Amino acid sequence: MSKTISAGRNPKIQITSVSGDLSLVGWEGDDILLKADDEVLSVLQDGDEVKITCDDDLSVRVPKGASMSIQQISGDASIRGVMGGIELKNVEGDLSMRDVNSVMLETVHSDFSLRGGKGDLSIRKAGSDVSIRDVEGHVTLDSITDDLALRDVRGNVTANVGEDVVMYLNPRAGNTYAVTAGDDILLVMPPKANAALTLNADEITIDWDDVENDEDATSRVVTLGDGSASFTLSAGGDIRVSNRSDAGESAEDFGNFAGMGMDWSGFGERISRRVEQATAQVARKAEQAARRAEQKVREAERRTTRRVKGGFEIGRWSWDFSPKGVPVQPKQAQQASNEERLAILKMLQEKKITAEQAEQLLSALEGGS
Repeated sequence: MSKTISAGRNPKIQITSVSGDLSLVGWEGDDILLKADDEVLSVLQDGDEVKITCDDDLSVRVPKGASMSIQQISGDASIRGVMGGIELKNVEGDLSMRDVNSVMLETVHSDFSLRGGKGDLSIRKAGSDVSIRDVEGHVTLDSITDDLALRDVRGNVTANVGEDVVMYLNPRAGNTYAVTAGDDILLVMPPKANAALTLNADEITIDWDDVENDEDATSRVVTLGDGSASFTLSAGGDIRVSNRSDAGESAEDFGNFAGMGMDWSGFGERISRRVEQATAQVARKAEQAARRAEQKVREAERRTTRRVKGGFEIGRWSWDFSPKGVPVQPKQAQQASNEERLAILKMLQEKKITAEQAEQLLSALEGGS
């Protein structure tokens, strides 16, 4: 079902909820075109203000100048060509945006990608990977759970990222770039970039002419050119700064960021160290588990098998092999356990009893009740 609404070239549209996926496209037309099943779609209009609710998937075409306020999307969302401001509260699935203006996003629970932003971008929380390319304004990312890729951002950048960060930037004089990453950071800039770098990481590598590397340094301050742009980078893993245009050619191994320009070649030692540490930790845990198991076996043996005068006591059963003793004296009428059978076999293996005695004991166990 299609529904057409006329609300001017710059309507104010509020989407309160979409229970499925959302496709939102800005077009040259003056009308709003809605596509959804009639029984799941609700539309209220007051002049140039339009309020929309949909209990399933929704496809919307709006004038390019429309401004959007979106509260809840339960599925995935694709937004492109909308040049008014966009505010989003909560997106449960993936969010893809292209050719938009300013964007304020509260929470996206899965992947987020933006290419072609004319204004500022602000994200409070992203639950997975974030990919951002070709943005004119400032980028503020309060909390990114997984990886971040940035390319061609002309404004300031502030980001807190749980895992890896890759940035291809041509810094502008007076701009500031403050990025914290839980793992590694790769920063690629043109050979004539002007930047003042303050770097903190486990290992710092700078692939730059006339800049010497210090293998032991975990903190460095380096000035490139006139230092007119300011970078403050902190990584829980390694930082690499490079001016090589091909630094990201191995990006195809990095999932969602293929083609964004990434390179982890140079981080091989760190990966090897982590593998060695993980292997050693597994070995330690296995050794500890073996010791605990051995101790439990010894304790079980002590509980199960106790030598008594003229014979053995196994679990609930007393075995008397003295000349005047009787072969079997059950303590109580209970079914023998596997533990008791294993104890007899172990005594036979250790030659504490003969094969005939073992057979006698096993026979008694099988028949005793």
